Amino acid sequence: MSYTDTMLYLAADHRGFGLKESLKHYLTKEGIAFEDYGASELDPKDDYVDYGASVAKKIAEAPEEHRGILICGSGVGMDIVANKVPRVRAALVHSSHQAKAARTDDDANVLVLDADETNHELSLDIVRTWLATPFSGLERHRRRLEKLAAFERSIITA
Repeated sequence: MSYTDTMLYLAADHRGFGLKESLKHYLTKEGIAFEDYGASELDPKDDYVDYGASVAKKIAEAPEEHRGILICGSGVGMDIVANKVPRVRAALVHSSHQAKAARTDDDANVLVLDADETNHELSLDIVRTWLATPFSGLERHRRRLEKLAAFERSIITA
């Protein structure tokens, strides 16, 4: 599945707002469909939890077809909130190498970026790689994802 077959959802808090806006320009230029889940304006008092939860819930509706990109200052907050939602596999990524591994090995359906350390050019490289890289489907990676899913189900039913 390529990124042209998926729906992409974006969100950022105030610290990630500028980077999200620059990514929107790139995605639009490339003809990549996306929905922006906020912030719609720079508000220094907003909370990453609100935006991250909205996108994560959307991804969980169809985790094989939907993908998300979340951005906050360190990336850690968005990563934590996204990974609280069942069927979401968020990865905080700092390089194109990590972006590729997040997709090939872990089938990550949410990319998390840290706006404090990721400049525009690096973010484009990471996003391009992450969107273009398919899950490998190798047995060892499928096995690990099945174990993760089973663990997730055990926590939900506990």
